[in-house]
Amino acid sequence: MSRAFVKESEGEWLGDVAPDIAALERFLTREYGEKVYFVRTARDPGTGREVHEMSNGNCYALDDDGRWTTVG
Repeated sequence: MSRAFVKESEGEWLGDVAPDIAALERFLTREYGEKVYFVRTARDPGTGREVHEMSNGNCYALDDDGRWTTVG
């Protein structure tokens, strides 16, 4: 398929999303087809990382390289 017919977001992966909550919300909303929003942040006692709970029921954190990963 020609790249002219590929939507811009089709090639984006979770790890490609900018390291901020607004970008994560936009990405997840596109992926799930409905509005996904931030719920709360907690600190993981084992790693000390901030873990962000989203309305889709999943939690996300930034790894050592500043890329989003799913936690849990």
